[in-house]
Amino acid sequence: MNISTHARKLGFAVAALAMSASVTFAAEKWDMPLAYSATNYHSENAAAFAKAVTERTKGELEIVTHASGSLFKGGEIFGAVRKGLAPIGERLISALGNEDAIFEIDALPFLASSFDASKKLYKASKPAMEKVLDGKGLMLLYAVPWPPQGLYVNKEVKSAADMKGLKFRAYNAATSRLAELMGAVPTKIEAAELSQAFATGTAESMISSGSTGYDRKIWEHVKYWYDVNGWLPKNMVIVNKEAWAGLDEATQKIVLEEAAKAEANGWAKAQELSSWYAEQLTKNGMTVEGPGDKLRADFEAIGATMTKEWLERAGDAGKAVIDSYKAM
Repeated sequence: MNISTHARKLGFAVAALAMSASVTFAAEKWDMPLAYSATNYHSENAAAFAKAVTERTKGELEIVTHASGSLFKGGEIFGAVRKGLAPIGERLISALGNEDAIFEIDALPFLASSFDASKKLYKASKPAMEKVLDGKGLMLLYAVPWPPQGLYVNKEVKSAADMKGLKFRAYNAATSRLAELMGAVPTKIEAAELSQAFATGTAESMISSGSTGYDRKIWEHVKYWYDVNGWLPKNMVIVNKEAWAGLDEATQKIVLEEAAKAEANGWAKAQELSSWYAEQLTKNGMTVEGPGDKLRADFEAIGATMTKEWLERAGDAGKAVIDSYKAM
């Protein structure tokens, strides 16, 4: 073999190796932490989104979901994505009030208490949320609501005064404030810790959706669920902007398309399951009913107080969102 032939073969080998390395480098694996159980519809929706992206990109971007706080606990997910410890993740929007007041709008009692109203509020608040996320190095992919929130409690409640002294599971600043205004004692508890908290008496009551009660078999600990339609909080899926920038344009397009599908599917599923969850709570021995006139009036008064307080914190940006929502 002469030197030129040897050099050509060596060149081909190097080129082939380089091509192989570039293919290996191009493939991405994104671990996606989720706070809720794998059987929860939010987690199932996220898993379907991840699978669709993985399949459509032919594995060039593989997204792997990790449910039940197994990779990062619920309270850690936002920070993990922001710091790049995870490229993508799902977090309850209203739990991020300490990041910016705009996120608390998602849990103001009786501001938007139906699916239609909640969708309008999301549309009105989305640009402001995206602006805040952008400043933190993050991007919103999609958001999906929980069914309307109801009051779980271990005794009959006819007015807010009946909540006085009860240990109340809080998952954000808004629910902590709600507890205070009712005279209850707020205790911060993430979804994955709920069953243990109620079993040990750390929590005696909470406001949450029928979904959470069903997932956690809440009937083993409390007997009443008042369907007060307090609000419809949402989970959002966010992505780290540096990780996003590392994707080529074609892959980004696929992710955005599948995110839009996940959002539409998630909203439809939440609405479909809303009455089903209430039926399951009843089947398992819980008393499920609407609030009496006094309890409803008390909650509406508390909601008005909390909205006023929120507007003071959120300033002009918050007022603009409320004004936009009310004009829809």
